[in-house]
Amino acid sequence: MQAWLTDLQQLLAHGDAVVLVTVARAEGSAPRDAGTKMIVTRDCARHTIGGGHLEWKAIESARQVLRDGMRAPNMRRLERFALGPSLGQCCGGAVVLAFERLDVGDLGWVTSLAKRLAAGQSVVRSVSFGPAPDAVMLSDPEPGVEAADCLLWDGAGFDDSSALLTETIAPRDFPVVLFGAGHVGAALVRVLATLPCHVHWVDERDAQFPPPETLGAANVTIDANDAPDEAIDKAAPHTYFIVMTHNHARDLDLAERILRRGDFAFFGMIGSHTKRKQFEHRLAARGFDPAQVARMKCPLGVDGIVDKSPEIIAISAAAQLLQAVEANAAHSAQMV
Repeated sequence: MQAWLTDLQQLLAHGDAVVLVTVARAEGSAPRDAGTKMIVTRDCARHTIGGGHLEWKAIESARQVLRDGMRAPNMRRLERFALGPSLGQCCGGAVVLAFERLDVGDLGWVTSLAKRLAAGQSVVRSVSFGPAPDAVMLSDPEPGVEAADCLLWDGAGFDDSSALLTETIAPRDFPVVLFGAGHVGAALVRVLATLPCHVHWVDERDAQFPPPETLGAANVTIDANDAPDEAIDKAAPHTYFIVMTHNHARDLDLAERILRRGDFAFFGMIGSHTKRKQFEHRLAARGFDPAQVARMKCPLGVDGIVDKSPEIIAISAAAQLLQAVEANAAHSAQMV
């Protein structure tokens, strides 16, 4: 689930009026891409469109929209900001920001959007700007077009009723299956809890897991399973697998099962270069060719970080995981 959408639902259900700020267009160098969002209320701002003076000015404009919206509840506004000396930022580009005042009357389309994203569906959101803006419209993307994008059609100018923002909002959560609830596994879960993913955390040792109420991670599912390899069979295609159990024999069996699937997005395993060499020989004896085994990332983590404390290994592993997510997204975009 998009974090901004979860917060938006909660605020509207509570009866608060908010302004949804969207980067409608990014021209040249800009701190965030088109489609990035921030929520502004009377006394706080959640999420970020890039920080700095731009964000301060955006919050100021959003609060003005909140005040003006007392007379026109569905107020919307487009505003262009040059990211040069006038804002004290050195990006050098410009952004067009869309400001939308929302209240409990918008909860219907917000909830519908959340449900469709939770079901793994991409959604096109269309927002008109002008003197008499239409209601927010949700629709299905064109067949085969599911990647996130954001386009501003400004017609004859932002004050013209033809100004239209259309954005494809795509599910961002990527699936992770993590084997091992030891110190490094627990540290990695704490990092993954802050990322747009869903973690299936597997270990046969029930006592190793922290109490669910202390975990504080809505995107983590704990699975105390005497047959952890079942999680591999049940995982969706393009899952990100990470293996860091306490048992090398278990690691080898899991590695074999993951590599035989072949449709994974990433497979990383904690261990040394010596462990990798041993596993290469043992997997070869089980019928794997070197090209298959080469897909296993072991040792796990980005190059250049050698500290072996659990927290640092966890951050290094998460960084390598995100590199794979970015690479896979770029490859998918090239295939469209």
